[in-house]
Amino acid sequence: MNNRLKNILIPVIAVILGLIVGAIIMTVGGYDAVEGYKALWNGIFGEAYNIGEVVRKATPLILAGLAVAFAFKSGLFNIGVEGQFIMGMLASVIVGSAFDLPMIVHLPLAILAGAAAGALWAFIPGILKATRGVHEVVVTIMMNYIALHTANFIISDVLTDNGVRTEDVAATASLKSDFLKNMTDNSSMHWGIVIAIICVVATWFFMERTTKGYELRAVGYNQYASQYAGINVKKNIVYSMMISGALAGLAGAMEGLGGFGYMANASSFNGIGFDGIAVALLGANNPFGILLSAFLFAGLKVGGADYGFTIVAPTEVIGIVIATIIYFVAISYLIRYFLDKIGKKERIK
Repeated sequence: MNNRLKNILIPVIAVILGLIVGAIIMTVGGYDAVEGYKALWNGIFGEAYNIGEVVRKATPLILAGLAVAFAFKSGLFNIGVEGQFIMGMLASVIVGSAFDLPMIVHLPLAILAGAAAGALWAFIPGILKATRGVHEVVVTIMMNYIALHTANFIISDVLTDNGVRTEDVAATASLKSDFLKNMTDNSSMHWGIVIAIICVVATWFFMERTTKGYELRAVGYNQYASQYAGINVKKNIVYSMMISGALAGLAGAMEGLGGFGYMANASSFNGIGFDGIAVALLGANNPFGILLSAFLFAGLKVGGADYGFTIVAPTEVIGIVIATIIYFVAISYLIRYFLDKIGKKERIK
């Protein structure tokens, strides 16, 4: 059994095992697991509205997963996607609501503002890592909290007079679509999914088919060997963190310009940045794998919150399923071990 097949099978097996554990939990709790999963399926695919909501929820997850994976491919662990997401959302909403421009200018400008804000927020841990050797995990975690409270301050004391939310984004900077809304029975699906898919293809092409992508991957494999080969390791660390931050900022822009159309004060993180870590893990840090895993996580969240499921089993069961899937991906070496055993027996036969 070759490694490529194993890399495909491991996430699939992790999902199956997670669903099995969820079924066991439901059964032990006195709930009908078969009816629960039927209700979950209907909650995802039963109505056009639900499908639209899955697509809408998957959109920022795809970009957050790409942000985590891009940094990881370069040997960096970007835990700050949440903070970069917040700053990207704030910047895109400010640009989207503050200017009166034609859509052909206004919308791209607001999207680019989100990407630039995320990149700038990721530049700080990147430059500290490159020049001072400060571990990016520590810095990015702290930057998350700085981003949360900075955004709250800007919304309450700069953009408004003790207000709790920004102005609505102008129609010329909105990703919302009446066409997609009507097609999915008034769901909040928007054009951001197109941008997310473009980013999936662009990220794959950049990492796998360009010289700069090869350099970044080489730095991720071995910084010392890369430096010996003439690659500027410090420059590539900063470069990688900024691209990762730009993807996270785009995720925030998708929510600000498409999902909500404004930004409000928050007392805690919304979790999209942290969910991006799970999405990247399940997708094996492959852009196309991340696309599929983002839809899986979005489907579980939307289907688990659907009324049809909640009357059969508690919605917390879905949280258990998601956590179990992540757990099995985290211990994928055990799954790989059993796959190797099976492959060895096949070769002996």
